Amino acid sequence: MAFVTYIMASKPYGTLYTGSTDNIWRRVAEHRAMENPCFTQKYGVTRLVWVEQHENRIDAFRRERRIKEWRRAWKIRLIEEMNPGWVDLLDHLGESFSF
Repeated sequence: MAFVTYIMASKPYGTLYTGSTDNIWRRVAEHRAMENPCFTQKYGVTRLVWVEQHENRIDAFRRERRIKEWRRAWKIRLIEEMNPGWVDLLDHLGESFSF
């Protein structure tokens, strides 16, 4: 099981959402389905732009909480270090990540 912390965006430099999960493919699908009236539906946050793997759920959750406290500029810098083009990473997980 892969535990990850992730950031979703509505578009490059758009609205950001930070979360953690044990199944990134399912979680991104939930964001994209926008079935529930929530943050994702309101702001259209459907693009996976940053992801980081952790050994356990607690570490992934702690990282999520830390990032949520950050200033927006710091989150953008974090995204651009990994993903300068703000491409949707879900299509590239198999190539770049060991999930």
